Amino acid sequence: MTKKHVPFILAPAGNKASFLAALAAGADAVYCGLKSFSARMEAKNFSAEELTSLTQLAHKKKTKVYVALNSLMKTEDLDEAGKLLLRLNRRVKPDALIIQDMSLLQLAEQTGFSGEIHLSTLAAVSFPRAMELIQKNMRPGIDCVVLPRELNIDEIKLMAQACPEGPDLEVFVHGALCYGVSGRCYWSSYLGGRSGLRGRCVQPCRRLYTQNDQSSSSFRERKKVSPGKREKKKEDQAQKFFSCQDLSLDVLIKVLLSVPRVRAWKIEGRKKGPHYVYYTVKAYQILRDHGNDPQMKKTALGLLSQALGRPGTHYYFLPQRPQNPIDIKRQTGSGLFIGRVKGTKQNPYINAREELLSGDVLRIGYEGESGHSIHRVGKYVPKGGQLHLKFSSSKKGSYAAPVFLTDRREKALEEMLSELEKEVIETPQIAPLNFHARFPRVSPKKLATLEIRVRREFGKEKFKGQTDGVWLSPNSNPRVPISKFQSVWWWLPPVIWPEEEEKWKAMIAFVLEKGGQNFVLNSPWQMAFFSGFGQRHGKKKKNLNLWAGPFCNITNVLAVRAMSLMGFSGVIVSPELSGKDYLQLPKHSVLPLGIVIWGNWPLCVSRIPLENLKTDRPFTSPKGEDAWIKEYDANIWIYPNWKMDIKTQKNRLHKAGYSLFVHLVEPVPETVKLKRRPGVWNWDLKLL
Repeated sequence: MTKKHVPFILAPAGNKASFLAALAAGADAVYCGLKSFSARMEAKNFSAEELTSLTQLAHKKKTKVYVALNSLMKTEDLDEAGKLLLRLNRRVKPDALIIQDMSLLQLAEQTGFSGEIHLSTLAAVSFPRAMELIQKNMRPGIDCVVLPRELNIDEIKLMAQACPEGPDLEVFVHGALCYGVSGRCYWSSYLGGRSGLRGRCVQPCRRLYTQNDQSSSSFRERKKVSPGKREKKKEDQAQKFFSCQDLSLDVLIKVLLSVPRVRAWKIEGRKKGPHYVYYTVKAYQILRDHGNDPQMKKTALGLLSQALGRPGTHYYFLPQRPQNPIDIKRQTGSGLFIGRVKGTKQNPYINAREELLSGDVLRIGYEGESGHSIHRVGKYVPKGGQLHLKFSSSKKGSYAAPVFLTDRREKALEEMLSELEKEVIETPQIAPLNFHARFPRVSPKKLATLEIRVRREFGKEKFKGQTDGVWLSPNSNPRVPISKFQSVWWWLPPVIWPEEEEKWKAMIAFVLEKGGQNFVLNSPWQMAFFSGFGQRHGKKKKNLNLWAGPFCNITNVLAVRAMSLMGFSGVIVSPELSGKDYLQLPKHSVLPLGIVIWGNWPLCVSRIPLENLKTDRPFTSPKGEDAWIKEYDANIWIYPNWKMDIKTQKNRLHKAGYSLFVHLVEPVPETVKLKRRPGVWNWDLKLL
């Protein structure tokens, strides 16, 4: 008799109470971050000592612990990250690391880390051939891949079929959704130097935007005008056009039971409280173990409705019934909506739509917006009862604001957490360990300086001293003279979806047959399209010049080495770094380096269609910043109305060791007026 496939329930934990709540709920595994190198730095996270104690308790309860070291590393971070790995391996002993930065593969090998290695969803492993590449070529090996949330069930099955012997797969089943594809969003970094890839996203996609026929400068003026003095057009209103509802697969989850390669059902929420963790874990346990029982399904849905998340959506999970997660008619504040502030400034109150318990945590206003505040309930309030509030003078904008219940500590849960806490054995402070990352010996290949101008279509106009680069499309043959195929640099997109894979395979084969040699791959996994090229086409593989592109997010010398081991000829580094970081990179790089010095860089790349915004027309932020939307094949690109520009640093970069300089040129819509701004991004900052 075939053994029934039972996937793990993988629970989030951003603090001790949430970790204990996961154990109380009986989670099969818990994932959490430390106080550094986590992609959720806004969570409280754990010290090594605290995590050691909690991991010992988890293992006693037969629960696995995964540690997320899934932020990008700068070269200066590598020694500290190595020390952290040593402490994890010797004292904490987690079952797995979750990573996005390829340097962690090198550090895990150097430190002798004995647990599993899981690739974060930030690594954007998005098409089946990528799984084959990871299965066959990654050293040290990858044990599990966390799939992008954008994949539907048919695509998940294709990913599973591509790796019959492993690695295993983790699939998100519940929690927050980002508008941008994970690992392909630079919005927060571009606007404010706080990188989502470093765990410090300020969620600009959750903010209000507007789109009309006027310029961006009119936004503030319109905002000042009283709604009663003019009639607003629907399209002229500020809306949360990019703010997604939460993913909630709920009853559809049983379909995943038919995919044995899916090892874990992952719940997002490392910034959530213990109530959320306990309720969501219990709900998905019921749906996994008793999903055919109508009464049990009803119980599970009741738990999810009270878990204090956002309204839920099935997203793209069912390809025949996809659900756009953006609905501007629904609120997308996290927590359970319980009413709006009423009364006067001297006596504000709410009429509670739900009963409130002493100790409940309320958020007044939307997170991420100025003026929001936190209020802790002091005593029991029945459903429909009044709760009187007290605001500081600085919270004038709180009146008439929505109020959300974001965390609660009901007595039964508090008692369970208290009992578990008694079992935690405090760990003495862990002495610091010495570690210095071993950088590879460098004998850099000397290359002539090359400047590439990358466009969507091959142009007849020439630019002195610049080589042609062209973005490839799987849906149309490039309009490039055959005589130019060998000299053009062919660019692949930041993300490729399963539905496009065969078209991309055919398009790349076509370019190779016509003599194409120079390719920029904007995901390391796109190397899978070039595997075995020499055998199929009778040409020497060494003739290919394959570069890891800027969307590969390479930010340190060990990540460069990882690209070298995968077979890349060079690396175009991430555009997020500071000037100091850029100038340090070539010193220990085993590959030639390139850099984007000018052009249109996207705020993000997405798969979510925007039903309430028009392409090729500017939309505007409250601060008067314009951006525009462009669809290319299966992806949606968002561009700001100013260019990044560090051309003045070219000589310094060349002297430091860079040999390839990239200009990215986008066709700007006629309705968009580009601003003149410095555009140096993080050059003068320290990337956060």
